Amino acid sequence: MIERLVSFDTTSHKENIQLIHFAADFLQGLGAETRLTWDESRRKANLFATIGPSGLPGIVLSGHTDVVPVDGQDWDGDPFDVVRRDDRLFGRGTADMKSFIAICLALAPEFAARPLALPIHFAFSYDEEVGCIGVRRLISDLGSLSVRPKLCIVGEPTEMQVIIGHKGKKNVLCHVHGKECHSALNDRGVNAVEIAADMVAFMRSLQKRIREQGPFDHGYDPPYSTVHTGTIHGGTALNIVPASCSFEFEIRNLPNHDSEALMAEIRGHAQDLVPEMLMIDGATGIMFDEYNTTSGLDTGEDDEAALLARHLSGANGPAGRVSFTTEAGLFHAAGIPAVVCGPGSIAQAHKPNEFIELSQVAQGEAFIRRLLDHMTRT
Repeated sequence: MIERLVSFDTTSHKENIQLIHFAADFLQGLGAETRLTWDESRRKANLFATIGPSGLPGIVLSGHTDVVPVDGQDWDGDPFDVVRRDDRLFGRGTADMKSFIAICLALAPEFAARPLALPIHFAFSYDEEVGCIGVRRLISDLGSLSVRPKLCIVGEPTEMQVIIGHKGKKNVLCHVHGKECHSALNDRGVNAVEIAADMVAFMRSLQKRIREQGPFDHGYDPPYSTVHTGTIHGGTALNIVPASCSFEFEIRNLPNHDSEALMAEIRGHAQDLVPEMLMIDGATGIMFDEYNTTSGLDTGEDDEAALLARHLSGANGPAGRVSFTTEAGLFHAAGIPAVVCGPGSIAQAHKPNEFIELSQVAQGEAFIRRLLDHMTRT
């Protein structure tokens, strides 16, 4: 099943519908009720499928079907053709996170054959890698259900460690509108690149303050919120005062650290810069496009979802927290308690020659089989 799923090239900028149809047909063949939610192009869809009794709150097994690009990466072979070497499976998505979906599908016939006390739901989404886009529609569509799921397990690669917390994420595009002129007369222009550089420098100082003063949560690495500028584009020639500059930045905030408060500081600094710009030209300014915000996850140690996942994983120690963002935060924010636990290592995700250890696949299978036993009427 891992080989079959990896063979679908579901890179985020491409469609995922072939994989979704494959999974839907497979589950329908087991008697599952299925529903799709589409994007505008109808080339991508989420799948929500249910096996088991109706009218009861069930358990969701959730995973994203898209993968990151392989362009420019040095792979030893075809990234979409799984290769087994020693005790590893190599291929794009083996770790992040088609192996988890494959385990769910491979064991679905056993769920269908058992007298389940609760329904099991399979939630497979699109475009997680570009901002957890698809799952928002899937979660919204769950509002039409007569009974909402009781909890959700998101199978991102955690080496089967139960994760009850992750940081939130806000993606922002900032565009500086300046005024172009000859660089010899730069007092008559508004240098958009310099204004953008001022903004980036302010955010760097903001990051320094957070790093030194917190707030802190040492369950995370790093134990504080982060502010990061990723891209910047501006200017046309050295002897032209640039009229335009855009840059992208992100805020990865601890669940108890309000990203909106950080954003307000950044907007406030921009407002301090604008009056001087307007003195030169009234059409200048600084605009922000907050194009994606994903909630952090903060599930309690004693929450039913956390207790169940720890039981299924056989974990004796406390649950963990991670700095990367998942769809679990969105499920949790929608009132469906969630945890993250899945096979594979995030250290292998997005890399050339991505792989998963077969021992991790075995642990993932054992986890889902224990869940099957837990949900079976005795």
